[in-house]
Amino acid sequence: MNPVQRQKLLMTVTLAAVGLYVADLVLFTPVARLWSERSARIATLRRQVAEGQELAKRESSLRGRWNHLRTNALPQEPSQAEQRLLRACDDWAKSSGAQIVDRMPQWKGDEAAYQMLRCRLETAGSLSSLTQFLQRMEEGPMAVKLDSLQLMSRDPAGRQLTMGLQINGLVLNSPTKP
Repeated sequence: MNPVQRQKLLMTVTLAAVGLYVADLVLFTPVARLWSERSARIATLRRQVAEGQELAKRESSLRGRWNHLRTNALPQEPSQAEQRLLRACDDWAKSSGAQIVDRMPQWKGDEAAYQMLRCRLETAGSLSSLTQFLQRMEEGPMAVKLDSLQLMSRDPAGRQLTMGLQINGLVLNSPTKP
């Protein structure tokens, strides 16, 4: 191979290498990045569609639960809400045989859609009466949630127990019209 042909061959190979490098920078790398981003977006959309289909399947039960919460929420008036929650606590204690030792209601949250009436209760009684108290609270229609529970023995034999509860009552705020 003569030097002129070698020079043309090296020039052609060099231009091809530079062309491939430029094509990689300008075309292949951006297209590959766009492809991976698109694949990730498609995976996210498929997951969201699957979640939406699951929600659609559970629509009737979710709507039923929401209607139950909405109809059994505490009143918006703070004094009425506290009175209703404390009266319910007294009813649960009376029907279960437990005794309420202390109760401390406190308002929590300043959300536009809802507020929580947090109530710290100290109850005393036997294991059976405290269990019945919890059962009455959970089975009742009122929109309350048990957040924490502490059980302590008041005597060495464990016959008299003290139960500390923290419950939250739901108060739905009606939307304000502009």
